[in-house]
Amino acid sequence: MFLTDAHCHLDFPDFDKDREAMLERARQAGVKRFLLPGTTAATWQRTLKLAASHPDIYPCLGLHPYFIDEHCEAHLQQLEQLLQEHPQVVAVGEIGIDLWADPSPQEQERQWFFFDAQLQLAKKYQLPVVLHIRKAMDKMTQRLRQVALPRGGLAHAFSGSQQQAEKLVELGFKLGLGGALTYPRAQKLRRVAANLPISSFVLETDSPDMPLKGYQGQRNEPARIPEVLQVLAKIRQEEEEYLVEQLEKNLQSLFAIHQQVSD
Repeated sequence: MFLTDAHCHLDFPDFDKDREAMLERARQAGVKRFLLPGTTAATWQRTLKLAASHPDIYPCLGLHPYFIDEHCEAHLQQLEQLLQEHPQVVAVGEIGIDLWADPSPQEQERQWFFFDAQLQLAKKYQLPVVLHIRKAMDKMTQRLRQVALPRGGLAHAFSGSQQQAEKLVELGFKLGLGGALTYPRAQKLRRVAANLPISSFVLETDSPDMPLKGYQGQRNEPARIPEVLQVLAKIRQEEEEYLVEQLEKNLQSLFAIHQQVSD
């Protein structure tokens, strides 16, 4: 089995004590490729270094809205320079809008400024984006429609309605399914997973966050991707082997990467 974790923060300090063992557990479980999103300018070099030393890790670079107070305009110039210097970067991300904590109008304005600037970089360099969306789905979809990215991207940890999902897919986005799908109470998400074409999805963990059902309070890790797959197979009433093949095609077409590690 050849699976990919389309969104995992492998550079976070949570993994400093056992990063190599964690990666090996994932590979043994059939998860043999990892997409590593960037979050702040201060951590971009760590992201690139980790990817450079592991051929199965693919780096993304971006300014995450959660860390909005750490970002400055100079970081956008740094980001563009790194995109020019590192063709191995497969996406601009993790970027987006997070209104969960009811930020002030000034904070929201800063989030939109950095989001818009990074969308333009993605458009300029013909890269997909990795989106973080919290309580901003409709406004973000409207903005994405205006910008018209040539390569779409990944709507990480999608949690919206079927109508919102269909709009994102129409704009060239894949929807990230992870730990939330394993909770029976996530009926809205499960309906989306059941009703949209399989071409709409990729699998992710958001490790070390968003633990699966049964692992609450524990550090999440990519080795649990097969458990997300099992739940998706039950929801869709389709064979796991078929889903793996389709999900990997989705990921490869989105990020323009191909299998480099044998099964």
